[in-house]
Amino acid sequence: MAWRMMMSALALLALGGTALAQGDVIAERRAGLKRMGAHMDAIKPVAEARGDVKALEPRIDDMIAWFRTMPTRFPPGSDRGDTKSLPAVWSERAGFDAANTRMLGQLDVLKAAAASGDAAAFATAFQATGPQFCGGCHRTYRAR
Repeated sequence: MAWRMMMSALALLALGGTALAQGDVIAERRAGLKRMGAHMDAIKPVAEARGDVKALEPRIDDMIAWFRTMPTRFPPGSDRGDTKSLPAVWSERAGFDAANTRMLGQLDVLKAAAASGDAAAFATAFQATGPQFCGGCHRTYRAR
């Protein structure tokens, strides 16, 4: 009897650890996505004013680094908890991964425009980034 209780307790601990790990990944991805939104918010006035876009390269580099790892932040089972992710993230995984790849491509375009210092080209690239790339993923994979 004591052996069964011990095994049950271990099973509960394992499940609790899984839930905690899922909670961590959810918190991590939420924090990362908030940081990406903050980058977009900081970039917008510079793009609109046709300001010094070269100074935005570190922000774009952080975005590229984060989006390279974004799919790993949605492991199976992390659809439960404090998340706005829709089930489509997991049921339509190929589409989700493809949307992330498109975002990375757009960030490369944004980075090239920033590196060139061409404020007009940067503004054009930035105008597409939000609605087409961020929004494209949000409409399909994020609950409001």
